[in-house]
Amino acid sequence: MKILDKYILKKYFTTFIFTLMILIPIAVAIDVTEKIGKFLEHPNLGISEIISNYYIPFIINYGNTFMPLALFISTILFTSKLASNTEIIAIHSSGIPYKRFIRPYLIGAVMLGFISLIANHFLLHISNKTFEAFDETYLRKIKKTKTFVNNVNLQLTENDIIYFKNFNFTNYNGNNFSYQHFDGLDLKYILIAKNIKWNKKDATFTLTNYKKRWLKAKNDSIESGKKLDTIFNFFPKDLLYVDYLAIEMPSQELYKHIEESEDRGVKNLNKYKVELYSRTTLPVSSIILTIIAVSLASRKRRGGIGINLAIGVSLMFLYVFFMKVTEVLGASATYNPLFMVWIPNILFGLIALYLYINAKR
Repeated sequence: MKILDKYILKKYFTTFIFTLMILIPIAVAIDVTEKIGKFLEHPNLGISEIISNYYIPFIINYGNTFMPLALFISTILFTSKLASNTEIIAIHSSGIPYKRFIRPYLIGAVMLGFISLIANHFLLHISNKTFEAFDETYLRKIKKTKTFVNNVNLQLTENDIIYFKNFNFTNYNGNNFSYQHFDGLDLKYILIAKNIKWNKKDATFTLTNYKKRWLKAKNDSIESGKKLDTIFNFFPKDLLYVDYLAIEMPSQELYKHIEESEDRGVKNLNKYKVELYSRTTLPVSSIILTIIAVSLASRKRRGGIGINLAIGVSLMFLYVFFMKVTEVLGASATYNPLFMVWIPNILFGLIALYLYINAKR
């Protein structure tokens, strides 16, 4: 690695860390002022628990989410400083082309993007789970956790479907249960029960007031009874589909959950898909935003750093706006979540390409 690469990479990382060290304390201070009243409502809640179970996950999640934006601002700041000191002119005058000049920026962006990618897919769900548990226990007046669901249909396999009129997650009791087995389009077997209870100890189900019916070509066979212990290919948690569970799963588990849910006939899993896809798009945006920042700031302007920073901040807010809008649209049932999540990167990738070609000229 040459002197130019080391010089730019050093400024790239130090300015980025400095920017994060400014943004994160501001975010924490704002959050403390909003939450201090709720913390004081719980006299048994200690400062150490608040820091370890709330603010450490808060800082990790905040830092990862806003990493591309902090990187964007920091790149504009130190590149504009290089330009104002005519260092970039000196670099080009020595015969180094723009393509070579931007290489250390891309190396730094790829390194940070890779770290973010690994964290998003394999590590952040741990801090998310801690943060959500604390938030659920101490901060929310309306609890997110569902204790009761109605009219649940679940496809266990290609030929097996179950139905609940309702199910209570507090005591694991359900009412008006039915299990249907098909051979193609033909119904072959049906099991219904007035009540069903899941036994957590041995993962079995107890049916009361049940009736079995085998559908045959001529005469159906019927069996009934008061109590039946059996097993099924599902757990009570499979009946619960809420979007906040997605952030608490590692990507492999989340992907498997989406596949199994689709096989079981669960509709509109787009919130889960948006969470999965955004774990990749966010690190990729680091490279795109870095190219935009360098292309904007590498030319010396009359207004100096202020003009570059104003343009950069405007683009940053546009990116955040598009990112949030497309995430909301992608989570709805009418749009393709993969396409919607990638739209901001596609649009700003085109902007980055245009600015790079223009800056190169």
